[in-house]
Amino acid sequence: MDSGWSNSVLSRRDILRFGMMAGAGFAFTPGLKAQFPPAATPAFNPSFPKVPSWETELRELAPGVYGYIQAGGPDRDNVSISNAGVIVGDDGVLVIDALAAPIHARRFIAEIRKVTDKPFRHLVNTHHHADHINGNQYFAPVEIVSLPYCRQEVLKAVSGPKYWPKREGWTDGTDERIILPATTTFDNKLTYYAGKTEVQLLPMAPAHTWGDLVAYLPQHKVLIAGDLAFFYVAPFCQNAAPSKWIDWCKTIEGMDIDTIVPGHGPIGTKQNIAEMRGYLELLKVEAKKRYDAHMSIGEAAADIHMGKYENWIGPERIVMDTQRFYAEFGNTLTPDFDVAGLRKATEDYNAAMKAKSHAERVISQGDLADG
Repeated sequence: MDSGWSNSVLSRRDILRFGMMAGAGFAFTPGLKAQFPPAATPAFNPSFPKVPSWETELRELAPGVYGYIQAGGPDRDNVSISNAGVIVGDDGVLVIDALAAPIHARRFIAEIRKVTDKPFRHLVNTHHHADHINGNQYFAPVEIVSLPYCRQEVLKAVSGPKYWPKREGWTDGTDERIILPATTTFDNKLTYYAGKTEVQLLPMAPAHTWGDLVAYLPQHKVLIAGDLAFFYVAPFCQNAAPSKWIDWCKTIEGMDIDTIVPGHGPIGTKQNIAEMRGYLELLKVEAKKRYDAHMSIGEAAADIHMGKYENWIGPERIVMDTQRFYAEFGNTLTPDFDVAGLRKATEDYNAAMKAKSHAERVISQGDLADG
């Protein structure tokens, strides 16, 4: 189908305690924080370097084409700090993703207004998670476009509190909460033309969710990937089909692309997609060994060594990601986030990490005594 068209820093403890829920699409959900224990953070691996930091910017990638990157890196709150895209056409603007919070969305719009005063015509949601759709209300009136599954999931979030709950750097608590689902959905491929720029909306699902799409600009060799791409940030697999996600990464690597705007992390290339695929492939192999050995999800996550990926942002997400691979191995995978299962896995993981830390201290003290 073708359609013509002429941050605030949280404490490390808060990040660990609330990160899984926010990234899972539960940002601003009252009462959910109490359902999860904080996940222990794997130690920094000194055999590998720190990942880089990056700053918030609206970067022009081609004439009228921009990637919006929100700041991140070590010791920064990267949870639900997502990215977006902007394509300026002859008579309007196409935006890809709307960010998580009122302050984030308003800052994004202010940056857009520095380069164009044209009206917003179309807003594409790459998937249903809160950090990509909560800001929809601030672009209205606009045509909102997504895959049908994304719309169905966003509709589930429409009811809720009247105002966004107060959170420093996100909202002061006086912002009205309005969740806007897609007004247009498509199943296969949808193409817009922003002036001379062709924008192909391509479904790539299931991957991070069952409703993922990407925006491909073939003339400029640019891909705005949504959460198909996490660069220097451990991927969230809470709603994922992780093996299918690996396959979609390979598809992207085979496309004619020079520049990728990820859902999380700095602007990168196909090399960064291959690195993220490496995280999923390594975890799949290691998780399968422990699944076959009948280890629990939490015990397996605590036992797995991820090398350089231990220094990526959010390494504790290994618990969530291992859970999804276990569901694949057991043929129990569904599109839904297994909240109760993750809670139990996190409890087991924390207990295993505590035992491992104690054993390492005992060994270290013994070595000192022998010395």
